[in-house]
Amino acid sequence: MTDYSKTGLILTGGGARAAYQVGVLRAVANLLKEAGWPATHNPFPIICGTSAGAINATALACSADNFGGGLRRLERIWSNIEAHQVYKADSLAMMRSGATWLSVLSVGWMLRKWMKTRPSSLFDNSPLADLLDKVLDFSGLDAGLASGSLHALAITASSYTSGMHLTFYQTLANIEPWVRSQRLAQRDFISVQHLLASSAIPFIFPSIPLNWNGALEYCGDGSMRQLAPISPAIHLGAQKVLIIGAGRMSEVRRDIPESPAYPSIAQIAGHAMSSIFLDSLAVDIERMNRINKTLSMLPEEMRGSSALRPVQTLVIAPSERIDEIATRHIKSLPAPIRVMLGGIGATEVRGSALASYLLFEASFTNELIALGFSDAMNVKEDVRAFFGDWTNARKSSG
Repeated sequence: MTDYSKTGLILTGGGARAAYQVGVLRAVANLLKEAGWPATHNPFPIICGTSAGAINATALACSADNFGGGLRRLERIWSNIEAHQVYKADSLAMMRSGATWLSVLSVGWMLRKWMKTRPSSLFDNSPLADLLDKVLDFSGLDAGLASGSLHALAITASSYTSGMHLTFYQTLANIEPWVRSQRLAQRDFISVQHLLASSAIPFIFPSIPLNWNGALEYCGDGSMRQLAPISPAIHLGAQKVLIIGAGRMSEVRRDIPESPAYPSIAQIAGHAMSSIFLDSLAVDIERMNRINKTLSMLPEEMRGSSALRPVQTLVIAPSERIDEIATRHIKSLPAPIRVMLGGIGATEVRGSALASYLLFEASFTNELIALGFSDAMNVKEDVRAFFGDWTNARKSSG
């Protein structure tokens, strides 16, 4: 019999790429509906998110008592998103933040002592804070925890102040904070500030101060230094996890021209972003598979005495290169953003990976949603096997 209460959802980072997750979840919801699972019931009592995935995770957690309704609202937001809802994208804003920031990077040693206020990031993402305040109802999170529709929500961020990887979790269960190498956890009430911190892509969006044990620490994107992305779900009790990525888990080697051009700033930045958002997840999944295989080879009595336990995982990640999709939609960005990105090579094919994280435009996000739906439906038998007998699961969960 499936123990529905131990099922976790892990949503990873990637800026605008996180729209892909909505398509996957829409397909999963449709498959569960076909299997007889009520549309209002939340199939993921344990929800963990990082970076832009933290925003999606919290939106779902705030609708735990009506999962289908919450997913529809989330899909409407991503389907109609515009860049100016996430960061200031007009010419004046670019002069105030982007151009000044780039100037400080290039000749900052000359300007530093004369500048009254120093730019903290390439973009001003205050519109995102307004959007989150408008669309998230945290009373729904409290209600979901109280009703049992939700067991726990966890959001991760990376502290620039201490250098530690921080997980903030909200639950009514008696779960003690965990301490691991460079990884700490703290029970907290999740807020918009946590989401802004977790999704603060380095250099792109400003760091956010969060309270950690009574002191403020400036935090940025939770994908940085995230050595074990699956870990929070396991600490919160998950025995099986659905992991939705924001980039291909294994890239096919591209053809290399005979005389490759020197990499642009955008190409280097895109490579760094891929390392931050994709590599740690792939490594952690490999580690989890090795642990599961090792445990399966142990005698039952040895497995029972081990602190480790097998965790069933299902990974759904884009089947196409997101940066290549982005090249078809860069023209939909506001002109000031295109000009700025063009200056560092992000509008070229080789530099489009960087642009893909900033492409909060409906033409791009809708294609990602469609890709997510298609990818999940292509593995629908795996999805059905992962969730098992939903009729029994529903009965066991009351």
